[in-house]
Amino acid sequence: MPLNRLTARAIDAKLKRGHYADGGGLVLQVSKWGTKAWIFRYERHGRERHMGLGSLQTLSLADARERARECRRLLLSGCDPIEDRNNERMRQRLEAARGITFKECASGFIDAHQASWRNAKHRAQWNSTLAIYAYPVIGELSVSVIDTPLVLKCIEPIWTIKPETAKRIRGRVERILDWAAVRNFRHGNNPARWRGHLDKLLPAPNKVRPVKHHSAISRLELPKFMAELRVHEEVSARALEITVLTALRTSEVIGALWNEFNLASKVWSIPAIRMKARREHRVPLSRRALEILNQLPRESEHVFPGDRKAQPLSNMAMLTILKRMGRDDITVHGFRSTFRDWAAESTNYPNHVVEMALAHAIGDKVEAAYRRGDLFEKRRRLMEEWARYCSGPTGTVGQFVRLRARTVDNAQDPTVAGAQ
Repeated sequence: MPLNRLTARAIDAKLKRGHYADGGGLVLQVSKWGTKAWIFRYERHGRERHMGLGSLQTLSLADARERARECRRLLLSGCDPIEDRNNERMRQRLEAARGITFKECASGFIDAHQASWRNAKHRAQWNSTLAIYAYPVIGELSVSVIDTPLVLKCIEPIWTIKPETAKRIRGRVERILDWAAVRNFRHGNNPARWRGHLDKLLPAPNKVRPVKHHSAISRLELPKFMAELRVHEEVSARALEITVLTALRTSEVIGALWNEFNLASKVWSIPAIRMKARREHRVPLSRRALEILNQLPRESEHVFPGDRKAQPLSNMAMLTILKRMGRDDITVHGFRSTFRDWAAESTNYPNHVVEMALAHAIGDKVEAAYRRGDLFEKRRRLMEEWARYCSGPTGTVGQFVRLRARTVDNAQDPTVAGAQ
């Protein structure tokens, strides 16, 4: 078929719907609405294919002939013009995707996972640590170019100064880079991985500086501290007392709602969504805990309402009470350690009963599969003894003598001794 059969004047005159060949596979298509576009027709493996080149408004006759010439060259070399164009578009999309920055990937990761995080504070910690330590170094860089030296540049300056912070940043960078790899924004090994990689370049965080646990009050000091705490009349003081008596975490106490309590049955049922282990936790209420709860006003759905309307206490409220008592040397979370020490050294209760009282997840999967109950009645006796100890005389030596006598009696109780 001869080439260049159409002219500009002929094209303007084509108003009837149809296809008008220019030769060499180039065709002018006129639609029923009068619009005109270029098509390249060709045969590939016995099948006719039509490839759109563009409208007449954007592609002149000369440009269309050049495009058709390029398509014929591809066919001559054994390539399919449509597949070649699709591959090129895919390559361009991948190039654009690989240009996504680390900061954009971090934002995408956080948006994707924040629903599984326990509270807004966790998201804020992610954003703040990345903004301080990672974004200044790699935030605006394409995630595809981040390598080991860049990761080290983020964490190495604080690895020996703030090992815990550095460890968290490394882990967060690793998770973001994994997310980017699954999204095809980058390829290759993760430069932030620890095992078999960064562990060869940096000392283990726990070797840099010993892990500092939450400061806790000595169990010998506790009865005196509790007597001083009862003098304070603030809601936050009662929240702290309940926290100590139940050995719960701060968030679990300040988030307490009245509809979680059955005071007649002396049970507090905390829903799974508010527990760290994401499992419902039944708390046996001691006599002193019930006394506190019965004295609290019920002007809000929150057991421990804060200053803001319809809001619970701030998570700083109990720390404020400690500072007011001159005890800024200890933390609220540390009372769980005090309870743990007391139970281990001053009672005969089995370890798994104490761990259940602390609402710790069972680490052993086999043990977790077989232990379906929550040892509630054993925990009720344990927590009543703990409450008596907390409310006991400030003369701790006499208290310990009486407590030891009670634990000897417990050893004779088959429901306690048999559980060991």
